[in-house]
Amino acid sequence: MQTARTLFFTAPAQIEIRETTLPPLKEDEVLVETICSAISAGTEMLVYRGQFPHLVDSHDAVSSELNYPLAYGYACVGRVKRLGKEVNRDWEDKLVFAFQPHTSAFNVQPSALIPIPDSLSPENACFLPNMETAVNLVQDGAPVLGERVLVLGQGVVGLLTAALLSEFPLESLITVDQFELRRKALQVEGQKRSPEYVEGLKIKSLLIQDLRPFDKIQGKPSTFDLVFELSGSPSALNDAIALTSFSGRIVIGSWYGQKRAEIDLGGSFHRSRIKMISSQVSTISPELSGRWDKARRFKVAWEALKRIQPEQWITHRFSLDKAEQAYQLLDKNPQETIQVVFGY
Repeated sequence: MQTARTLFFTAPAQIEIRETTLPPLKEDEVLVETICSAISAGTEMLVYRGQFPHLVDSHDAVSSELNYPLAYGYACVGRVKRLGKEVNRDWEDKLVFAFQPHTSAFNVQPSALIPIPDSLSPENACFLPNMETAVNLVQDGAPVLGERVLVLGQGVVGLLTAALLSEFPLESLITVDQFELRRKALQVEGQKRSPEYVEGLKIKSLLIQDLRPFDKIQGKPSTFDLVFELSGSPSALNDAIALTSFSGRIVIGSWYGQKRAEIDLGGSFHRSRIKMISSQVSTISPELSGRWDKARRFKVAWEALKRIQPEQWITHRFSLDKAEQAYQLLDKNPQETIQVVFGY
């Protein structure tokens, strides 16, 4: 019998690795043995800290009805090791991606798997969910030739979003993060204009007068045509509002969970005609859904992964046995991390 070791969140700041016996393989299933899985430092830390809302209908299967004990995660790469009798033999030994929790092995129908292009390593493939999110964010923001763009937050999703935006002919692209490691992570080669970095800022107390690079683009505080709020801090919405120009757009990609902050809508926002866009990867914008589906978006995400090679941003690798150390590191010393990955 095949066994699996799976990570469970059992209470705030508590995890367990449980060994279970997988059920017999069904005729329409395959057995996948995991190679690596990536921790989502945003979403999973809400689960780890007990800050997630109890969503009944989130339009997202991995985020609905969250309760402890909980096996959670959605960036799993593995290899197909066994096939059910009804499964096409082409799946044998295939390198695949699955939206699975952190687990060493699992049975699944092939329809739930995404074959990984031969040109990508398993660790690069672990970034697929975040790259799909970044593609969705950029599509929702719809940057225009010559625009001034700001990205608040340079975690993995922020870095991937900024990397995609750096491929556009923008007037300026500025990124902000409170951690030096993340501010300096994105290096754009072969571009006429690299992103400018705002140094020494903490998003929770962002002060407009501290934005020194503004003089490079002859801007006022309300300079940016398009702002992406990807910091995970709801208070950053006030900064986004203050930094967005008249009739500009703010794309909100952060999931704040149960975190709350006072948002100032009584000042300049009232007359600004700023458009605030809620962006979440589980659906496609109605403006695009007539021409785009998940398969097309995944294709774009795979090609972007080939260009960007985000495994360069993996700062830590842990075995599943060391999972408690991994989450403690993300919780207590996030300034030392970008992407944390489990190996199996």
